[in-house]
Amino acid sequence: MDFTTLTFDQIALALMTLLALREAMIAFLPDSIAGPGGWLVDTTPGDHA
Repeated sequence: MDFTTLTFDQIALALMTLLALREAMIAFLPDSIAGPGGWLVDTTPGDHA
């Protein structure tokens, strides 16, 4: 397997995996960690730059 070439499929799979992990964290972790105002994943709408 050649590790120097990234295909569109590899990038798409990586993005879908990250989205699935984020959704799983939001679903299973307590709100203080992944929820509104959470320190790992903040789901509060708006700009938090």
